[in-house]
Amino acid sequence: FGINLYVKISTNKQIIKDAIYKELSRNGQVFLLYNRVESIERKVYEIQSLVPEARIVFAHGQLTKDELEDRMQAFINHEYDILICTTIIETGIDIPNANTLIILDADRFGLSQLYQIRGRIGRSNKIGYAYLMYGKNKFLTDTAIKRLDVIREFTELGSGFKIAMRDLSIRGAGDILGREQSGFIDSIGIELYLKMLNEAVRKSKGEKIIEEDTKKNDKPLIEVSTHISDSYISDVELKILIHKKINEVKDETTLNDIRDELSDRFGKISEEMEIYMYEEWFEKIAKSLGINKVVTMKNNIDIELPCELSSKIDGERLFNDAYSISKMFRFLYKDSSIHIILDTIKLEKHFLIYLIELLEKIKGYKLNV
Repeated sequence: FGINLYVKISTNKQIIKDAIYKELSRNGQVFLLYNRVESIERKVYEIQSLVPEARIVFAHGQLTKDELEDRMQAFINHEYDILICTTIIETGIDIPNANTLIILDADRFGLSQLYQIRGRIGRSNKIGYAYLMYGKNKFLTDTAIKRLDVIREFTELGSGFKIAMRDLSIRGAGDILGREQSGFIDSIGIELYLKMLNEAVRKSKGEKIIEEDTKKNDKPLIEVSTHISDSYISDVELKILIHKKINEVKDETTLNDIRDELSDRFGKISEEMEIYMYEEWFEKIAKSLGINKVVTMKNNIDIELPCELSSKIDGERLFNDAYSISKMFRFLYKDSSIHIILDTIKLEKHFLIYLIELLEKIKGYKLNV
């Protein structure tokens, strides 16, 4: 990934011109973000007058689907040098040859949006340049200045968590039940803040707060590798943030979203990391079903369903569901508990995938456990 240089300056045509020519000189392409559909064509003529030889195209969300796809594809194919566009490039655009980004009226955007947009450049071995510009005669508020400074400060990939924390600090997280903006979250950490918030809300409802036993259930039901290789990311702090992300996996949607986010920022994840994500999903489902005993052996996995759950399950339905997933499932009824046993020696996919699919079906039985 390239290193991104952020410049916070008032709008200056000469700087825009120089930035474009600098990118064109290395046969690169430019994103120019202008988020006003009604006057975007005038902006095209303005930029064309600055750089007459540049091939320019514009795009925005009010174009038809075919028009938008054709223009984006043409830009990807390097038929154009400059793409003047609205925030449609915020997600889903991966053009390694485009490594200069000029954002006009950058003070109008929130931190998370600026961070997402800035992720469109610096995706190759070239240095990426992002110019955050604001109206020449415009007076910036303290908040706008702080936000632009944060984007300039956190230039490395994977800074999303830091930026989110700083954003909360700048705008204030708000007090629990009122309107006052406190802005102290970065001093205590987001996890502790959310825990305190949850406890305060529950107390306000008159609920009894039971202190969690941190030693209880601290060992996962299934042991898998949670190692993040230095070849994937070497920064220790970023590794911690990746672990936090993976720990958020709780279903197929979050798994896919987090996998896509990590792949987008750091590159394709390894099979080992993907299994780590499935293990987190498995732990969440098992906990929701009250499962606390799983025995891993050389050739099979034995999941013991709690007695209360076992007594409510239709055995025939469970057998049919399991058989539809894999013929390698078998069952044992012992001491009022159903044991789900999966033979692992001839499976095409990792055993966790089969276990998750079956537990999700059981979870859908609506047994009120």
